[in-house]
Amino acid sequence: MKITKDLYQGSLALLTDFYQLTMAYAYWKSGKAEQEAVFNLFFRKHPFQGGFTLAAGLDYVIDYCKNFNFGKEDIHYLAEMEDNNGEKLFDPGFLEYLAKMKFTCDIDAVEEGTVVFPNAPMIRVKGPLIQCQLLETPLLNIFNFQTLIATKAARINLAAKGEPVLEFGLRRAQGIDGALAASRASYIGGCTSTSNVMAGKLFGIPVSGTHAHSWIMSFETELEAFEAYADAFPDQCIFLVDTYDTINGVKNAIKVGEALRKKGKEMIGIRIDSGDLAYYSNKAREMLDEAGFPDAKIVASNDLDEHIITSLKGQEASINVWGVGTKLVTAFDQPALGAVYKLSAIRIENGTYVPKIKISQQSLKINVPGIHNVKRYYSKGMAVADMIYLEDQEINPKGIVIIDPIDSTRRKRIMPYFYQEVVLLKPIFREGKLVYSSPELSVIRERASAHLESLDKTHKRMVNPHLYPVGLEENLHHLRTELVLKAQKLDQKDEK
Repeated sequence: MKITKDLYQGSLALLTDFYQLTMAYAYWKSGKAEQEAVFNLFFRKHPFQGGFTLAAGLDYVIDYCKNFNFGKEDIHYLAEMEDNNGEKLFDPGFLEYLAKMKFTCDIDAVEEGTVVFPNAPMIRVKGPLIQCQLLETPLLNIFNFQTLIATKAARINLAAKGEPVLEFGLRRAQGIDGALAASRASYIGGCTSTSNVMAGKLFGIPVSGTHAHSWIMSFETELEAFEAYADAFPDQCIFLVDTYDTINGVKNAIKVGEALRKKGKEMIGIRIDSGDLAYYSNKAREMLDEAGFPDAKIVASNDLDEHIITSLKGQEASINVWGVGTKLVTAFDQPALGAVYKLSAIRIENGTYVPKIKISQQSLKINVPGIHNVKRYYSKGMAVADMIYLEDQEINPKGIVIIDPIDSTRRKRIMPYFYQEVVLLKPIFREGKLVYSSPELSVIRERASAHLESLDKTHKRMVNPHLYPVGLEENLHHLRTELVLKAQKLDQKDEK
């Protein structure tokens, strides 16, 4: 399914920051537009103070790149732009260049549902400098948001400990497109269904829902409302019991459940949306069990997140299903991931690629230079370390030392023959042609589950998770250090 095409019906090339276009124009004016370059998209810190991040958004990226072009209306809009002197901002020759430009980049990326870590590339783009630059904003927009939501969903599902989590954040999501992307990412992160019917249609996500308080209030009594709902949906009755009095609501649900049973049907359960969820769920469980409904589910909602679910679990609340909305689809406690997109190499006239470094007084903001990839090492099915390495460098097969990119005193030795290794960046596009076959969303969801299973439980703690080892292979560490020192010397010369 063409996701962006279906949603927006046309070119999305102008879905970018203005400075991407001004840089593109300057590249063209200076003759650098077709110079080959390599950019990497990565993040520097896990969201939610967690110990892992779950990649999502690649299908949107694929769809965007497949349909990347500047349409007639885009060119017309750019042609009307003026500079500060009232003159046309862009040369007609540049606009003609954009109109004829075809996507020709190589893209490598981690597959959706892959657990990822700071400083390691999630996407690598290689191609004409102008195209790489124009892709920065849309790629960040897509991956930042969907990866953030998939990670939040994974944390919530871990807190639920295998019990179903229903996503129903559509009404609180950040716009139509944000709601759809959030539903998709939440499913990747482990949610079992969504209330978002359009997401169900577009992505094949199971949809679910019960009824609202307004349904109850539209009848004279709560009991009448439950009876009418049972008449309409005898095979999927979950009754919202807290419109007036929760305990009485459970009693009414039991009455209707007994009537259903006489007709050969079975009440699925009840939902509690307010009040003391631990207390009311335990009381409801006692009442349902005594009435002969031990299999009836108790669904809880009301601004839940991983922390509240963990607390309710600690209180031994009798909740079987969790409905999560606002705090999931808005990533309530951290509304942005903060991934960045940095130039790491540029091709010069003799055909070789020169590694590029950005230095900073904050070591966190010094990028990793060169054309690099990531290997993950496994022992008995468990992930033990990630190595960021230069693709054109030989790696010592007898023993590898990986060095933390932020703190060079943190090192880990890896003996490759003791481990299984997997290269994480997969070919997606080659010279603009799609070479990757996207799996079904259900397969991506299964991959996410398997990746999370491969992490030690200490990395998945909600509070103070153990740091997973990610480091630069020695050759890359030395190259990076050398380039930083060289750049610092040049900076010192400029000051003189």
